Amino acid sequence: MSKIYSVLTFFILVLITVFLSAQEVNVTGDWALTFTTPRGEMTQDVNFEQEGENLTVTMQGRRGEITGEGTIKGNEIEWTLTRSTPRGEFTMTYTGTVEGDTMSGEVQMGDFGSGEWKAKKK
Repeated sequence: MSKIYSVLTFFILVLITVFLSAQEVNVTGDWALTFTTPRGEMTQDVNFEQEGENLTVTMQGRRGEITGEGTIKGNEIEWTLTRSTPRGEFTMTYTGTVEGDTMSGEVQMGDFGSGEWKAKKK
């Protein structure tokens, strides 16, 4: 009887672990995103709207508002923003991971290289 109880307890713990790890991450809301630049840290407001794995992203910057789209799969997040400039379009692709009310990763800034970013939910 003790062996059956032990096996049953083990399976219940496995199911609980699987359930907790399968819970969907939801980033909907306002975030403060900070980039590391050669001139120091720069912070911008970002709003995420999430529907399933799809994201709509709105970022406020010095040059106004910009919107983009992205995805979230598990705790992996990615989104792209494209801004029109006098020199043509400039695309930034953000990739990273979400952990609770924080996220961090790397941004690829067109032909200008990459940088690190972090964000905290407001």
